[in-house]
Amino acid sequence: MDNVIVVAANSSDPVSLQYIAPYAGCAIGEYFMEKGEDILIIYDDLSKHAWAYRQISLVLRRPSGREAYPGDIFYLHSRLLERACKLRKKLGGGSITALPIIETQASDISSYIPTNVISITDGQIYLEQDLFYQGVRPAVNAGLSVSRVGGAAQLKAVKQVAGRLRLELAQFNELSGFAQFGSDLDAASKARLDRGERIVEILKQPQYNPVPVAEQVLLIWAVTRGYLDNIDIKEVSLKSNDFVITALSKFPKFADVVRSAEGIDSESEKKLEKIASGFFN
Repeated sequence: MDNVIVVAANSSDPVSLQYIAPYAGCAIGEYFMEKGEDILIIYDDLSKHAWAYRQISLVLRRPSGREAYPGDIFYLHSRLLERACKLRKKLGGGSITALPIIETQASDISSYIPTNVISITDGQIYLEQDLFYQGVRPAVNAGLSVSRVGGAAQLKAVKQVAGRLRLELAQFNELSGFAQFGSDLDAASKARLDRGERIVEILKQPQYNPVPVAEQVLLIWAVTRGYLDNIDIKEVSLKSNDFVITALSKFPKFADVVRSAEGIDSESEKKLEKIASGFFN
C-alpha cells in the first residue's frame, strides 16, 4: 500500500463526486507519469461512473438516447481512457496503464456501456459468474476474452504453447454442451473432453499465488502434449505441480529458454520430452 493512492467516491457520496473521481485519480497518475514513473490505474468501476453521469444528465434535462444515457456517453470514457499513454524519453519516459472494470448485467457483454469500453481498450478479460461457482478460479471465459495486442505482447515460448491451448479449450466448451444432453460421443470427442477437463484443472489458481511464466509454460506444454491425459482428474493438479518441480530441477536453464527471443527450440523440446516421458511413464 506504500505505492498505492486510493481515490474513493462511495455509493453514499453525491453523484457529482462519483462522476469526477476517475478524472481526479487520472490527474494524480499523470503527475507521477510526468516524473518518469510507470503507473497502473484501476477504475472500479466505469459502469457506476456511467450511471452517475446519466443521473447528472437527466437532472440537467439533456436529451437521452439508448438506455437513457446521454449522447456523449462514449466521449465520457474515451477522454478518460485515452489519457493512458507512454511518454517519449525526451518527455520523461513515464507511462500510465489503465485497467477499467465494467459490470455486466445478466452476463450481457453486448450491452451499451460494455461495448463502448471494449471498443476503446486493447482487449478484455471476461470473468463469468457460472465458472466461479463451478470452482474455476480465476473464472476467465477464454472464448469471450480477447487481446487486440495479440502475440506482440507475449514471449515467444508462451505463443508456442498457448495457441493449441485456446483451440482445445474452444473445442472442449463446444463439446461439453452436447455432453450435457447425454449424447453418445465417439472416441475422438471423448478424448477432447477429457483433455479439456485437464486443461481447466491446470488453469485453476489459488488466491495470492502468482505463477512464474516458466511454470506456466511447462504446465501448458505438458497438458497440450497429452502427458496428463491418463492422469486421474483429481490428481492432475498435484501431479502437474510435481512435474514442474522435477522439470525445473533437471532443466534449470528452462527459465532462460522461456525468456529468450528464440523460445523453445528443438533441443529444448527434446529435453522436455525426455523429462516428461520419464516422469509420467
